[in-house]
Parts: sequence; C-alpha cells; structure tokens
Amino acid sequence: MMMSNAKLNKVPAGDCPQLDINIRVSYQQFELAINLPIPLKGITGIFGHSASGKSTLLRAIAGLEKTLIGDITLTSDGVADKALVSKTLVNSEQGYYLKPEARQIGLVFQNSRLFGHLSVLGNLEFSVKRCKNRQLDLNEVIELTELTTLLEHQVNQLSGGQQQRVALARAILAEPKLLLLDEPLSALDQHSKTQLLKMMLNIQKKLNLPMLYVSHSLDELQQVCDTLLVLAKGKVVNFGNIHQIIHQLNNFDDPTLIHQQTSLSLPIKQFNNGHGLAVLALNAEQDIYLTSDKAFENQTQLRCFILASDISIALTEPSNSSIVNHLFGTIKQISHRKNKVLLTINCGSQEFFVTISAFSQQKLSLNSRQQVYLQFKASAVRTFIH
Repeated sequence: MMMSNAKLNKVPAGDCPQLDINIRVSYQQFELAINLPIPLKGITGIFGHSASGKSTLLRAIAGLEKTLIGDITLTSDGVADKALVSKTLVNSEQGYYLKPEARQIGLVFQNSRLFGHLSVLGNLEFSVKRCKNRQLDLNEVIELTELTTLLEHQVNQLSGGQQQRVALARAILAEPKLLLLDEPLSALDQHSKTQLLKMMLNIQKKLNLPMLYVSHSLDELQQVCDTLLVLAKGKVVNFGNIHQIIHQLNNFDDPTLIHQQTSLSLPIKQFNNGHGLAVLALNAEQDIYLTSDKAFENQTQLRCFILASDISIALTEPSNSSIVNHLFGTIKQISHRKNKVLLTINCGSQEFFVTISAFSQQKLSLNSRQQVYLQFKASAVRTFIH
C-alpha cells in the first residue's frame, strides 16, 4: 500500500536532527541489514568495498528501494518554528512507504542526470518551480555553486565537474532536509574533485544542510566528513568520529580496505616558515612540518594524514638529518601480521601508526611502553588537496 501524506510528529526540544534506520534489503546473493541512528550534523561519510551496501542504503533512504523491510524515520528542523519534526519515511509493518518526492531528501548521483534539452538556468529553474514554500534564493545558490558565468550554457557544453556543480545546485534548490551524495566525484579529475569538495564544505556550513556522502576514496572522506560509517557485506562494521574510525580500520582483518595511516586535524601555526613549509601544532612541545600550499591560507585547521609506511623509528633523537619531522613518543601497542609489525605510538594525546618489518622490530628490541622517536619527511604529510 502506497501512502502520500507524511506522518509528522513534534519532537521534544533539545533533541538533535537524526535519521533512524532499521531495515533489511534482501537480494539473491546479498542482504543489507542496518539498525542504526545517524545524527544529522555536518557530513557523514559512508565507506566500504564495492557490493558492501553503500548505494543500496542511499536508495533505501531516498525511497528508490522497493524491497526493503523495516522502518526509517527522519527527524529534522521544522519550517514554522525551531521545534524538530519527526517524519516516517518507511514502516513496512504498517504498509507505509512515503513517495520519494515527498521525503524532502536530495540525491546527487555519480553522473549528473541533468535535463539535456534545458540550459543550466533552465535546469535550476525546474527545481525551483517544484519547491513549495521556497526559502532559498536562486541567486544565492548560483553564487554558492559558482555557476554565474555558465547559466546560458547547454549542459552538453559543460565539463564533468561543471555538470556535477549544476546537479548539486539543482538538488539544493529543492530545499531538502538531507542531501545524499552517491560517489559524485568518481568520474572527475583531481582539480575538479578538489574544487567540488571545497564547495560541498562551504555549502554545508552556510546552509547547515546535513549530508550523507558515499565514496570509495578514504582520502576524500577524511578531508570533509565529521563522522564515518563503514559497511562490509551489508553490515555495519564501524561508526563514529572520522579520525577514530580510520585508526580502528588500521587493525581491521581486511588489509585491502585502507592504507594504514594516522589521520589528523591540527591547527595551522604558520602558513609558510620562510622555507616553503607550513607548520602544524601537534601539542605545546611538538610541531609537524609539511609542504606549504596556497590553499592553506584561509584555513585555521588542516586535515591531513601520514601513511604508516612513511614513518620510521629511531631509539635516539635524530640529528644531522634532512628529515624535518622528529616526534617523541611511547609505544602503546605492537600488532604482528606476517612479516610486518604495526606500532601504535602515543605522542602526547595523539596516536600515530607506524608499520615496520618484523626484522626491524626484533633488531631494535621494541616493546610496549618503550620511548622512541618517529621521523618522517615533510612530503609524507598529505592532504587530499595536496
């Protein structure tokens, strides 16, 4: 039974926007089973191998998955006042399936799916006309997505990155309570990916629009997401703070899922130290150097990562070395995998992850609670934009 009228309930003040999911989607050789409340704040990343259930989850939320069993509820800001409103999207037990167009959920796919017979402006105006009780200004969205000079172009005249910006603007102009992004950067070059990632962050902050962002690229997700949901074979493997979840994945049974790394978000102390290096404040005593970039200039905080294989260990403080980053720390944990060893090392309150050979660990007689020095080049500190 299909029902078109949404079931709305006021939520007590003090609660947060949230997506409550308790569903099962079954196919012949695959089943997605999720029971999880997802707080809708900032950008939430969804990560996992192919066929882990990422796109199926988005389709279920958007109302495009007709075989699901269970219920989904969206709690979001009300229109007339600040009170939150709870809307039932699906309740299979009651035979309730809210139509996709009534869910107030936007969806941007891998390909832009624009109307080829309309100009850029025509595509945007189509979305505006379909939005009731419109609050967003069309010109504001055009400016946010940097489309001012492209409005009269036909969509087949645009690059892939430009088309995705139009698709993003069109989704925003429908004024959704939640925006779903299904690998929107997968077909783009690095420059276009970087530009669109910055734009997504800016849009999320200015419009306070929660997003669920599916990607195969952990580098992309690390750059923009606040929280990370990891799926494997249709089940939730992990969910939580982006940096903490990446660190937990370092010890995951499947070594092909990620490159083991240290994920960081640190204050920028200097944009350029006079020698082309930016300086990040790790703690009161220790800094991290990396190659400077113009993109850092308008930021106070930088997200970056260091591959575990790019860090080496010394028992004494390195001197007379061209390697600029030397950090003092204490070994917290030693994990063995075949001929490799993963070290978890505390440098102040920050954990670092280092992979070395079992031979090196034996040669240095490394043990838990031992004090050591980490060293790595400035070029080993990476960001998605650099």
